Amino acid sequence: MCTYVTAHGEATGSGKGPQGWFGLSSLTVYFDHPVHAPADHTMNIDFANPDRGAAARVAVELTAETAVELVRAVAQVLSEVPGELTGIDPVGARRLLEAARDLTEVQAGAAVGRAGSS
Repeated sequence: MCTYVTAHGEATGSGKGPQGWFGLSSLTVYFDHPVHAPADHTMNIDFANPDRGAAARVAVELTAETAVELVRAVAQVLSEVPGELTGIDPVGARRLLEAARDLTEVQAGAAVGRAGSS
């Protein structure tokens, strides 16, 4: 089933593609069928610079569990680095970290429940 759930945003940073490093200007996140990952559905993240053509793109396909782990890891780092270095409120990052931990605990509980019902 295709969800068509997609979010777009601006990106500032660099990505490395076939021709080397390039500046990023956009990101797209969507949950859909992967092209390569061995899963039915994945969280797909594209970082791109459309002005530089199709080769200026870095794409990842992550399981939902890995996507949550990515959010948790990013939030953990942002909550521990001083806000004056990142421009991010560490308190807000800690709230995001707690939300990601809550999702991880829900996933772990669901996995235990599935294992127990086998």
